[in-house]
This record gives sequence, C-alpha cells and structure tokens, in this order.
Amino acid sequence: MKFLLLRFSSIGDIVLTSPVIRCLKKQVPNAEIHFLTKKSFESVTRNNPYLFKTFLFENNVEEVLDLLKIEKYDAVIDLHHNFRTLKVKRALGVPSHSFDKLNIQKWLAVNFKTKSLPDKHIVDRYLETVSSYGVKNDGEGLDYFITNDDEKIISTLPPAFQNGYIAWVIGAKHATKQLPLLKMIEIAKKIKMPVILLGGKEDVQRGIEIVSQFSVPVIDGCGKFSLNQSAAIVKHSHHVISHDTGLMHIAAAYRKKIVSVWGNTIPEFGMYPYLPKALHANNKIFEIRNLPCRPCSKIGFDKCPRGHFKCMNLQDVDAIANAYIDS
Repeated sequence: MKFLLLRFSSIGDIVLTSPVIRCLKKQVPNAEIHFLTKKSFESVTRNNPYLFKTFLFENNVEEVLDLLKIEKYDAVIDLHHNFRTLKVKRALGVPSHSFDKLNIQKWLAVNFKTKSLPDKHIVDRYLETVSSYGVKNDGEGLDYFITNDDEKIISTLPPAFQNGYIAWVIGAKHATKQLPLLKMIEIAKKIKMPVILLGGKEDVQRGIEIVSQFSVPVIDGCGKFSLNQSAAIVKHSHHVISHDTGLMHIAAAYRKKIVSVWGNTIPEFGMYPYLPKALHANNKIFEIRNLPCRPCSKIGFDKCPRGHFKCMNLQDVDAIANAYIDS
C-alpha cells in the first residue's frame, strides 16, 4: 500500500509523527510511505529510512498537488488536520484518516480551566489514525535520524566537554514558553557541569547575556549550529534542559534524561517528552501547578497576559540546575 502522511509544521510536531511512520512501514506489508511538509522543515525528515519519498512546498500545497496526483495513493494519513490538509485530501480523492486535534477540549481548558483533556499523548492519538490497517504502538518511542557528518561537531568540542555536558535549549517559539532571562541567569550560576547553550538566531543576544554567568565551561551555540548539529549535541549530552520546544522532542527520540520547563502551556495538552515506558524516570517536568490562570493559551504569547508571569517566575531554579547531576 502507498500512504501519504501530512504534517506541515513544526519541528517537534513532525518528530512526534515518527512512530506512525515506523510502525506503518514495519507492520503493513509492502507499505510505501511518502511525507508532505513545508520546505523549511525538510531537515527533520531528510534522513528517515522508513520514508520512501518526501514532498516539500514553500507557501501553498497547490505547488505540489499535480505531483501528488501522479502517485495514486491508497490512503492519506492526516496528522495536521487543517484547511490546507483538507485541500490535499479533496484533490487526491482517496480514503483518508485524520487525527482528533481536541480543539474544543483545549479551548475549554484554556478558557474555563476544565479537566476535559484525555490522559493520552498526541503520539497515541496520531497512531489511532492507522489502527484500521492493523498498526499498533510498538512501544519504541520516537525516532530522529542524523548523519555522520552531523555528528562530526562532537569531535570538535574542547576536552572539558568530552566527559559529559548539559545541552541547554534556551529558546522557544513564544516568550511565555521561555524562562525569563534573569531566571536563566540564576540557573546558570548554579549549574555544576559544562554546558552547551542551544537556540536559534533569535536567541543569540540571550545566549550572550547568559554565557558570562557560568562558573563552569560553557559553549554558546545559539545561532551557530544547524538543526541536525544541535540534535547531535543533544544526542551526546549527559542530559538536556529544555522548554516545551522541538529539541525537547528530539531529546526524547534519543532517550535522553530530560528536564522540561513549562510555562503557559501544560503537559496535559499531550506534548510532553514521549519516552518508552522503561525510561519514564528520564522525564522530569517542572511546572507551577494549580495557577488559576494556567493554561492561558494552547500555543503562547509574546508576554504574560496577566503581567506577573508566575508560571515561570516561580520555577525552582536549584532543582532545575541540579537535576540528574549525580546520575
């Protein structure tokens, strides 16, 4: 059977589709799996051995519809479920299966703080879309594939980093998913292992301000590494500190010990680090529970709507800095 999987963004969301890709390929006889995503996320799926072909578009799905029609798919697996994926499904006219985004339940959680969300990770909801083909969760967690060239960055690290370091992902897509700069500086002063800071070009200035606060060896990698070089640094780290962001999910794919710090979003949305059951102890979630204003969004804001930012300002910096140090 020939399947087309749809997930257009973002890094973490695409990584979270990897169990569907792997389980389809391994469990459906002669499965051929194609993937459609935005060109800006090409590196996320580039090296996945379970994918036969990846289609990319810049701005509009119409750019690739004619190419997709030629493929004559048996089914479309929609793991994004929005207006653009609807265009693809209508154009191809083949059976399709879409995951439930739980938008109503999330809206109720954000606006009325209800407990209506199911206790189910988004990966398990993704996998429900292929259950009619006899596909079951194999329990192997997430995948993320990089090349030997990507991993060459590790051999360039100074000697102080060769016996272990913390990969600290300081960025996130929205400000309300990030620790304030002063809290990050507090953590930096308390960390007792070498650290590599990771982030995008938008995190460069923040990295410069944090890096001077360490008493241990530190490398400021913000804006300096490709996504897959950053993934290599995560892969070879002692453990990872991260906000709710894409590299957190890549860390889970590598079965790393993860310190995840949560602000306005909540793990109950189903996007916490997805690890095999035997490794659940590798997931330390830091969040300020029972705040009457949280979650204030299912995505995030440029600043705290209430002005106090308690979900991040009340975080335990000692516990974050020293998690996993003795393990």
